[in-house]
Amino acid sequence: MRTCSVRAVLFAFVLLVMSSASFGQVAVSVSFGPPALPVYEQPLCPGEGYIWTPGYWAWSDDDDDYYWVPGTWVLAPEVGFLWTPPYWGWNNGAFVFYDGYWGPHVGFYGGINYGFGYVGEGFEGGRWDNGRFFYNRSVTNVNVTNIHNVYNKTVINNTTTVNRVSYNGGNGGVTARPTPQQEAAMHERHLPPAAVQTQHVQAARGNRELRASANHGKPPVAATAKPGDFHGREAKPAREAGAPYQPPANRGAGKANNRPANRESAPPRESAPPRNESGGRPSGAYHPKELPPMERPAPSHTGNAKADQKYQQQQQKLQQKQDQERQKLQQQQEREHQRLSQHNANEAQKQNTEQRHQQQTQQLQQRHEQQQQKLQQKQAPPSRSESKPPKDRHQ
Repeated sequence: MRTCSVRAVLFAFVLLVMSSASFGQVAVSVSFGPPALPVYEQPLCPGEGYIWTPGYWAWSDDDDDYYWVPGTWVLAPEVGFLWTPPYWGWNNGAFVFYDGYWGPHVGFYGGINYGFGYVGEGFEGGRWDNGRFFYNRSVTNVNVTNIHNVYNKTVINNTTTVNRVSYNGGNGGVTARPTPQQEAAMHERHLPPAAVQTQHVQAARGNRELRASANHGKPPVAATAKPGDFHGREAKPAREAGAPYQPPANRGAGKANNRPANRESAPPRESAPPRNESGGRPSGAYHPKELPPMERPAPSHTGNAKADQKYQQQQQKLQQKQDQERQKLQQQQEREHQRLSQHNANEAQKQNTEQRHQQQTQQLQQRHEQQQQKLQQKQAPPSRSESKPPKDRHQ
């Protein structure tokens, strides 16, 4: 009993470590790239402790369109934490989105030059010192009358003179790869976007003027002083688009699937699995516990009580068997996760394992659906109208 208890505690600890390392790791893949980053001014910093989070293009499945999430100032969730911006990376046939996060160091964000201190690697817009955040006035808009913890450091910023490409890899994309420091930052404790940031994104998604098909890469609100404050005096429109942009005419066909992904790893090398455009499965689930419940047919009522009962028993037996197979595969995959953690697997190994897990899960799901369909076709009692052959009218 004691050994089982120790194992349970160790397993729970491994899951906790893994969850902290992969928190908020969600990607969206699209077949055509986002617009270039627009040119805009940074609003005045609203107060001490706020950190700049640059604007970016996000994707809306509902609208089949990119939309601009304005840059904004956000209070750091913890002293010493910095923001790693989201980015788009090429995925051997699709563009994949990696969400941003908070952490003690800035991780890999695709080498994208977002400006205002985010020059493609690290953050030059400010630094923490003895529990206070100091702003670099050379790249941030700070009122020194209200904020005194400032310094000046020259930062090479070519965002106004080079192509303002907004994605890593692919045709014309940034070619940066993670540095050893960024690889190390990947293993630190992270926090997801703050609630105000999530609300900020939702507000941007609901604003039709921020859609790329409407503004052609030049959003009317490119940056705000505080999250969600799209109509305040400090809300800044884009001065110009980063490059000419015309959305593809068939952009609805370019939508792929949502799936988990390793946030800080290099841009994925394998293509994302195709989406079932009919709205059915296969899903983007990586593990059996992420699969939706199987759709079970309603009890049969043919008038033959014995046949109906037999059919119902077969359904229950199949359901129990499939539930056991899901549980068995889930446990197998969790053991593999545990071994990866114990052996300090690198990101490539983790990514390959996750891709194999996704394939296993989808194959299991497809097999279960086929079993269900076969049972319905072969075992379901015939309806009354089919129970007897029709009479020949000429007899």
